[in-house]
Amino acid sequence: MLAETKFAASRPLDEPAMGEPYLLTPGPLTTAYSVKQAMLRDWGSWDGDFRAMTADLRRRLLALTGDSRDEFDCVPMQGSGSFCVEAMLGSFVPKDGKVLVLANGAYGLRAAQTMQCIGRAYTLIDKGDYLPPRGDEVSAALEADPAITHVIAIHCETSSGILNPVAEISEAVYASGRKLLIDSMSAFGAIPLDVNEIRYEAMVSSANKCIEGVPGFGFVIARKSELEAAKGRSHSLSLDVHAQWAHMNRTGQWRYTPPTHVVAAFLEALRQHEAEGGVAGRGARYTLNRDVMVAGMRELGFETLLKDRWLSPIIVTFFNPAHANFAFDRFYDLMKAKGFIIYPGKLTMVDSFRVGCIGQMDEHVMRRVVEAAAQSLSEMGVDTAAPSPAAIAERAKLAA
Repeated sequence: MLAETKFAASRPLDEPAMGEPYLLTPGPLTTAYSVKQAMLRDWGSWDGDFRAMTADLRRRLLALTGDSRDEFDCVPMQGSGSFCVEAMLGSFVPKDGKVLVLANGAYGLRAAQTMQCIGRAYTLIDKGDYLPPRGDEVSAALEADPAITHVIAIHCETSSGILNPVAEISEAVYASGRKLLIDSMSAFGAIPLDVNEIRYEAMVSSANKCIEGVPGFGFVIARKSELEAAKGRSHSLSLDVHAQWAHMNRTGQWRYTPPTHVVAAFLEALRQHEAEGGVAGRGARYTLNRDVMVAGMRELGFETLLKDRWLSPIIVTFFNPAHANFAFDRFYDLMKAKGFIIYPGKLTMVDSFRVGCIGQMDEHVMRRVVEAAAQSLSEMGVDTAAPSPAAIAERAKLAA
């Protein structure tokens, strides 16, 4: 059973605007009205007020890492999360370096694809959809290949919903004298990533995830020593983290046109994040969202892809029901008509769908999600959401 989590939001959460559905996705997600409202003003990208906003954003994000020794800095980067992952890999991995990519879903595999595209050497541990990479596997791979200089791990793999054991992975990496890079795209801000407890050289995340901003930029948080060493390494003009960092520190400005409205919205989201209790408060709400939703869906017969120990509070993957009347596209449309947009699955071995737990939602909304799922199944003529025995057998075989 999932652990019971008791948490009450410090303020009532916003309801979506009239006719606007809840986004049960790992970002973009449902945002507060005040976050949307913050985008109604225009800002000059070179103006002193906007430069002050950028500096405030960087300070607030660094505070979430626990960096009390001033060893790290924050570099916002225009674009989606994948832009930032590519920027991190292209800037911090030397051209003659080699990366061990830890994959257990689509985003680990995308990191490997990125390495291939930027022409840097890499090797891959692919754990499939059901299990996380473990420390002993990392240690063995590093011992077997002295050429490996860096390891990249996905903090929360949202294609399956696995919360990967980054602390264990970090211990293995540094015991072997290598460096760790973390894609914390869907976890930072709700899952602790304190630099005093988990060692890493750099991590990336995005505005439209657990901070509950809107899409438009991501950010790299890295050791200053690594930022200095990254000069001249990048394969790209616009994705050069060192160049962006040096320019921001010199001028206070972004190198190229910044997403001004998105930055304003993100600062409001950061203020709300702090008011909710920071990482601990945000993570507690998401965990309660997950626990309430998973318990209700299981009562309907739905089966989670993962065992409880690996379920993240970010997004949960469910097997599709085996019932002959179930069709995901129809289920999706019925859920949307009731005010909830869910996510299709990203697995290759079994049919599945995903329900996100993040954004402007609490346990009361999640109970409504379960009610909507029950009503949708009834309208489809599906009397049980149980998956096929073959899907369960496949999970047992691959997760053994």
